[in-house]
Amino acid sequence: MKPSALTVEKSWNLRLYIAGQTPKSITALTNLKKICEQHLANQYNIEIIDLVRHPELARKDQILAIPTLVRSLPPPLKKIIGDLSNSEKVLLGLDMEPRV
Repeated sequence: MKPSALTVEKSWNLRLYIAGQTPKSITALTNLKKICEQHLANQYNIEIIDLVRHPELARKDQILAIPTLVRSLPPPLKKIIGDLSNSEKVLLGLDMEPRV
């Protein structure tokens, strides 16, 4: 039996770029927390970067739209744009295997 990505990787580093407390930003954060708790329990770190306060940080990950989720660990780097409401697309986009 092949081990899942979740058993091989111990930590997921996720960066969520938002622009203030807009409804879309709040929805994206809520959806991300829900997905992480369901599929990565205690194996993730979320960093929230508010581009209203720190617009210069958009260059780091070449952010062109918000909200944007960036997965830096495990490699390779992955990006998802939007409010993360479609959990199946988020799991697929992050190469996450769903927990049953």
